[in-house]
Amino acid sequence: MSDPIAADIEGLLRQAFAPVEPPETLATRLESTLQELTELAHEELEGWELSSMRDPRNWVRPVAAVAIGTAAGAGLVILRVRSQHRKQKKHVQGIELAERTLRSAADEVKRIVIR
Repeated sequence: MSDPIAADIEGLLRQAFAPVEPPETLATRLESTLQELTELAHEELEGWELSSMRDPRNWVRPVAAVAIGTAAGAGLVILRVRSQHRKQKKHVQGIELAERTLRSAADEVKRIVIR
């Protein structure tokens, strides 16, 4: 009598834990959001005046801009490097994979910083 119930529970658990593919536009939306946050942080820091730093109350906005810009930039680098690896359908392993990853990450950091 408990077999049909156990089988039903197992089937429900398989359905619940089945992998779900994210929407195709998710990566594009995430990349544009991270790019936007990086640009906003850059603009905030660009308009910042060194003379206003004498008062510690003025430190919040620049510190927040640096933190947000750094986190968004790092996320953007990771997202772009990962997407490049997916496009290269080669199965590269070991040291060559590490070298390519570091080279791609360095190139992305340069692109973001040079803006």
